Amino acid sequence: MARRRSRPLSIIALSGIAILCIIYFLSSSHSSSKARVRPPPAPGGAKSIVHHQMDGLTSSYRPLAHKERVLILTPITRFYDEYWNNLVNLNYPHDLIELGFILPRGREANQAIQRLDEAVNALQTGPKKNRFSKVTILRQDFDSPFSQSEKDRHALSSQKDRRAAMARARNSLFSTTITPTTSWILWLDADIVETPATLIQDLTAHNKPIVVANCYQRYVDHGESKIRPYDFNTWQDSEAAQKMGQMMGEDDVIFEGYSEMSTQRKQLAHMYAPGKDVNEEVAVDGVGATALMVKAEVHRDGAMFPSFPFYHLLETEGFARMAKRLGYQAYGLPNYLVYHYNE
Repeated sequence: MARRRSRPLSIIALSGIAILCIIYFLSSSHSSSKARVRPPPAPGGAKSIVHHQMDGLTSSYRPLAHKERVLILTPITRFYDEYWNNLVNLNYPHDLIELGFILPRGREANQAIQRLDEAVNALQTGPKKNRFSKVTILRQDFDSPFSQSEKDRHALSSQKDRRAAMARARNSLFSTTITPTTSWILWLDADIVETPATLIQDLTAHNKPIVVANCYQRYVDHGESKIRPYDFNTWQDSEAAQKMGQMMGEDDVIFEGYSEMSTQRKQLAHMYAPGKDVNEEVAVDGVGATALMVKAEVHRDGAMFPSFPFYHLLETEGFARMAKRLGYQAYGLPNYLVYHYNE
């Protein structure tokens, strides 16, 4: 009798165990299925690899047709509304333009970065058609070693330290902001307050590796509006300057535009002929960077702004010499004018 009573209990127990096993295997199978569909993200992996076809990147005389991206770079210590308004009014599509700025440490630069931040934020939160593709603002880890007054900036005694500091800033700026999609780099000084709205199209149309506009300055003389040459860093070399360099020590630098150094170089600033062809080109050996258009490949190939004496040249003039050693000829546009702020 006892055995008969225990059989139903055994059957119930076995049935319960079987049901539990089925539930376990079903739940285990469901979980593993979910794990295969949604694997946890792993560090790195295929999605972190980006391919860029650099052989398809162009920098041509028709940048709009090829949707070529332009990087506009500006070292800045003072913020001028006229500079910003002129920049915003450039009519190359803003979605193909990236901006890069670099500022030194110091009180004056603190004020400039505040105004720059305000201007950038207002523009980038405004109408979409006016926004630039990207804006990068860098802060140097060293102070500006010179006064920002026009008189002090251009004193011969301050040139070596000033130009070396500018070279360091420019190198930091382009090396940080250039991307695999950059076709052109436009160096535009922070005190350039007037250019044609077609500046980018005009300079790229020459399809030169390096091309620079002629920088002048507007002023008033006895109630009459006039213009005068401003930037003297773009020039054609001379035998006198070459002989001067041969007699110098390796750390000495030749600076253009000073009576103390009679280089006899032919300066772009003095080649301007009113009413003549604005597209005229002349080969040059030194360049300024008030409005300097450079094919990005020139920088990618290693041309930078020497902060040390390079063939007795510094910064932008040294850049032109370095680029030429790499096989890139620079050109100036004597009759294409841009204008510098007049203090």
